Amino acid sequence: MSVVKASPLPRSGPIREALREKGQFWTPDWVADFMTAYVLQDRPDRLLDPALGEGAFFHAAKRYAKANHIAVALHGYDIDKKVLEKAALTGLKRDDLQFVEMRDFALNPSLQQFPAIIANPPYIRHHRLSIEKKKKLKSFAENVTGMHIDGRAGLHVYFFLRALKALESGGRLAYIVSADICEGVFARVLWQWVSSNFRLDAVITFSSDATPFPNIDTNAIVFLIKNDKPQAKFDWIRCLTKDSKEVISQINGYKLTQQTEIELHSRPLKEALLNGLSRPPDEGIESHYTLRDFAFVMRGIATGDNDFFFMTEARARMLGIPPSLLIKAIGRTRDIDGDWLDTNDLKRLEANDRPTRLLNINGILLQDLPRSVQEYIEAGRKKGLPEKALIKTRKPWYRMETRKAPPILFAYLGRRNARFIRNKARVVPLTSFLCIYALRSSSDFIDRLWAVLSHPKTVANLIKVGKSYGADAIKVEPRALERLPLPEDLIKAHGLDTFIEPKQTALFQ
Repeated sequence: MSVVKASPLPRSGPIREALREKGQFWTPDWVADFMTAYVLQDRPDRLLDPALGEGAFFHAAKRYAKANHIAVALHGYDIDKKVLEKAALTGLKRDDLQFVEMRDFALNPSLQQFPAIIANPPYIRHHRLSIEKKKKLKSFAENVTGMHIDGRAGLHVYFFLRALKALESGGRLAYIVSADICEGVFARVLWQWVSSNFRLDAVITFSSDATPFPNIDTNAIVFLIKNDKPQAKFDWIRCLTKDSKEVISQINGYKLTQQTEIELHSRPLKEALLNGLSRPPDEGIESHYTLRDFAFVMRGIATGDNDFFFMTEARARMLGIPPSLLIKAIGRTRDIDGDWLDTNDLKRLEANDRPTRLLNINGILLQDLPRSVQEYIEAGRKKGLPEKALIKTRKPWYRMETRKAPPILFAYLGRRNARFIRNKARVVPLTSFLCIYALRSSSDFIDRLWAVLSHPKTVANLIKVGKSYGADAIKVEPRALERLPLPEDLIKAHGLDTFIEPKQTALFQ
């Protein structure tokens, strides 16, 4: 849903939560202008914004139409009954809003098609959709594409399919959305269908300095698509500064002799689909090695309620919980300074009242536990913990997931850089970390592997396997991390290639 002015938003709290529920995020004028320049360049008679909001794209269309002496009828849909009132407050006139309908574009679109569509869809993740709504959306997607779209697709993915279905032959679509639309588990199937049926003209990404949505945990991306025969290459553009005029120049077909505000690549579609539309072009330097050759990966422990299960040593003593029922653990990425964790760090955390102990009551009958522990468990039961989503699947409910202490931790999705951490403190991590278990247990092998993983060249490869978020943060799932390419020169420099089995080595020659 689009509005006129950009504004910083809180990362938490009631206002932030309300925006998550409605999927409302601001579109700045400079972005609306280059999106509009694309969809109106063939001088269409009608334009549709299926998530009107307060009318940012209507304003941009009026600016473009005036500057280029064209007439275009503005059509819009929205589900907010106050949308006309809100849009009028931004300066849109009654004539501008005469073709606006109260309509749910995702579930109840008009059968009318349009030569130009522009959208900033509601960004609502799958877990915020009702079961009934998700079922209807999945059915629609399968009918359109003939393929199964994974249930983890958010509302913005279905909006995208609706927009493509509503696009006239030869029509143009400009769509700004979260980058997870080409990074999620559903992405490969989705883009196979899109790239086989439509022409991808351009993909526009943003550096952290140029992001359209400051302080928002999403990484924005714009797709410029024409309902025409697919082509082998497209423009991949990265905006380096806000208010870039070079973007519009490129979209309008002017050949720039040099670029200072954008990074431009004429990119093969096949390569981009393989490596990810939101990711930079692959430089063509392939590695024979991935992390999977040397280790496997598991997520950290999901407790279901950190306040109950995760505690300081001091609190455990106060509650009468013996050390035998506690294991050393780490919960937050910012609790680790740098890429090394040892017992001195745990002492520092305890001194700062940070939890380092995880309640681990496994294999002991309730009646055999100390009375103090029984009383603590009963207090948790009275608080309703056994009914919480993750906890209620456990028997007994206070049983904890188990992990061996991994020799290497991977910290991701933090405000600090993603990094690999040597776990000399032998802690088990919670879900802010991934566990990396080396295929060989010797310290020599693990130290060599960690040296390769922590090298900047390896860390730079994370973008090839991760999902991108705001402020250049990334998230990498366990199986994706196992696919992380490890630079061949580093593997050889640290002698890791000598640990590969002969039959595997033969494959690399």
